[in-house]
Amino acid sequence: MSGISSVSKSSEPHQHIQIKDTLLVGRALLNFTSIFVSLGVFIFGFEQGLMSSLLTNKYFKDYYKDPSPAAIGTMIAILEIGALFSSFVAGKAGDIWGRRRTIRYGSFIFVVGGLTQCTSVNIINLGCGRLISGIAIGFLTTIIPCYQSEISPPEDRGFYACLEFTGNIIGYSSSIWVDYGFSFIENDYSWRSPLFVQCVIGTMLFLGTFLIVETPRWLLDHNHDLEGMIVIADLYGNGDVEDYFARQEFRNIKESILIARVEGGERSYSYLFHKYAKRVSVACFSQMFAQMNGINIIAYYAPMIFELAGWVGRLAILMTGLNSIIYILSTIPPWYLVDSWGRKPLLLSGAILMGVPLLLIAYSLMLNNKYTPNVVVACVVVTNAAFGYSWGPIPWLMSEIFPNSVRSKGAALSTATNWLFNFIVGEMTPILLASIKWKTYLFPATSCFLSFLAVEFLFPETKGLTLEDMGSVFDDSSSIFSFHSGRGSNNGASSASSIRKLSSVRSAASVARDPTILSNSEVPLLAAAAANASVPAQHQRTPLLGAIPSGSSGIAGPRNDNDIPSMEDVPPQEIEPPSFEEIYQHKVKQYLKPTIWNRLFNHVKPIDQQDTPLLQG
Repeated sequence: MSGISSVSKSSEPHQHIQIKDTLLVGRALLNFTSIFVSLGVFIFGFEQGLMSSLLTNKYFKDYYKDPSPAAIGTMIAILEIGALFSSFVAGKAGDIWGRRRTIRYGSFIFVVGGLTQCTSVNIINLGCGRLISGIAIGFLTTIIPCYQSEISPPEDRGFYACLEFTGNIIGYSSSIWVDYGFSFIENDYSWRSPLFVQCVIGTMLFLGTFLIVETPRWLLDHNHDLEGMIVIADLYGNGDVEDYFARQEFRNIKESILIARVEGGERSYSYLFHKYAKRVSVACFSQMFAQMNGINIIAYYAPMIFELAGWVGRLAILMTGLNSIIYILSTIPPWYLVDSWGRKPLLLSGAILMGVPLLLIAYSLMLNNKYTPNVVVACVVVTNAAFGYSWGPIPWLMSEIFPNSVRSKGAALSTATNWLFNFIVGEMTPILLASIKWKTYLFPATSCFLSFLAVEFLFPETKGLTLEDMGSVFDDSSSIFSFHSGRGSNNGASSASSIRKLSSVRSAASVARDPTILSNSEVPLLAAAAANASVPAQHQRTPLLGAIPSGSSGIAGPRNDNDIPSMEDVPPQEIEPPSFEEIYQHKVKQYLKPTIWNRLFNHVKPIDQQDTPLLQG
């Protein structure tokens, strides 16, 4: 195939021809992108652990004139204030700018905040730097989980979310060991150097956002159908834009988007609260308990805790570093359990395995005998490990439960909840440790047992469901079928093996395309829809999507019932992905633009259409 004319004349499918936007495709692209965007949560973990070790650095304490517990608490917690407010902005920014550009801007702000911290001259200046970094982290922690959930296949979405959280804990551990290494420098560079390292990491993330793809759901939701089809093909069809499953995925995503538009779906926070109240409560409760269950008492103040228990100076940092390695290892089992066991069993067991050690820490510190240092270390390790496989990764996965139109806003609310309670814990911990000492640990222990009850009675199981089918466990009005979440930990997910097949048959139009993938015994409601779809158009009720012409962007602007044609007058319409020729023409125009980016990264010399190396067999 040498030119457009030859392509246009062909009416047959183009066997295994790739039109792709990236060098990597398929699983390789998914893995690379997931690992790379994990730098965003790596940054969060690095920032979180960095300051905890610096608080015990003698040069740090001397330079800032041995700040009071209240000053330390404010300086630590002000990062959460920045993140709290920016997470709301990130919800809108993610919808307007896209997921990729929001990550880019967040990483740039983080670099600015890091530079402000490493050049700070007083505690106020340092706090301002942490506030700026907090704004950046609010952007990153809101959008990256959305990005991850929107590109991951349903059967592996939990795996990629847990892999992302592992990146967060690697960041936390790395900061501890960076602090430990630089602590051997006998001057102020022992604490300024680690603060500069975070700027380097932020710069890497910023540059990488020019390489990763935008999510297909954002592209299709904003009517960039050509680009969306290419990205879907890159992710799920090995770059082949005519791949059957890639085209099915396009139809499913676009149908879900158009259904939301026809239903009059909005993007406001008030609409989110009104229509998806249960989803909001589940996402926000999960983030609230993740903070109140005590992990940030350890994350922010582990060296101080170890010092109080008898491990002094550099030994406190060393013990924190060793604990962080176990913490990393604990995040690996969820890679394999979250999509097999499910979300609820991990949260339930994690609540118990965190609550009991926290009670033992309080009891041991109350006794304050020769066994206390070792008991505290052991219990901190167990608590961290339990959090690492349960309440650490799962709440960040909860952005999966929101529909596409309000996903970034739902993620913003849950992330804001995280930062609100993160701030409360960060602000109050040093004050409580100084005043009521061992009794401090009774608060997170109680929270752990309350979180167990919340998960048991309020949280549905979502493993194996596609993003478009989340309504099935929340019984939303837009859901065609329902598994009724109930109380059981696996209720709503026992049919996970068949859910993947059902992901391509959510509407009558989908069933009409391929009725063989559905059996009457599996989902009678959908089987009936398939039968209805096979009846001639003049004898059947027009399906919801019949009001939307093929290739249309749906309803744009305010809805006016007078402008909507009678359903009896509108025949059913199929949603078809862009054709090979349309995508090819679009890519030719892109490649022929004489941009520096195309020359550097696509290795294209845009002379004419015949010389453009678009197609690969």
